[in-house]
Amino acid sequence: MNRTSRIPPEAFDRLAEVVPLGRDAAAVRKRLVALERLLERSFVIPGLKVPVGLDFLFNLLPVGGSFIGAAMGSYMIWEARNLGMSKLQMARMAGNVGVDWAVGLIPVVGAVPDLLFRSNTRNLRIIKRHLDKHHPGTATIDNP
Repeated sequence: MNRTSRIPPEAFDRLAEVVPLGRDAAAVRKRLVALERLLERSFVIPGLKVPVGLDFLFNLLPVGGSFIGAAMGSYMIWEARNLGMSKLQMARMAGNVGVDWAVGLIPVVGAVPDLLFRSNTRNLRIIKRHLDKHHPGTATIDNP
């Protein structure tokens, strides 16, 4: 008979240090910045010196990859709704994700425009603008 082991509470404390799990605006900002970095700028293509992320790699998968990328981009819109952003701002964000999704449906070639049209970066910029205006305590100085 196998014994189940319990996860020690300290493990959750360590996880909370890495991934901000709160609902406050500062935690949401950190989560979305991390998600955008993962989706758009995870690593650099050698030789081209162009930063790419999982969104680019997902678009290399025919059809299904575009859906995965759109689902991950939609999480940013869900967080925007939780922050109380306007419907117009969320519609712009949905349009960005929609364009990225539609272009990504083209097999292999659909990944190339993802280097130029980074929907998650655009959406993060919209969210940051909202946070800076309505939650100024969350503002941070970005590295150029």
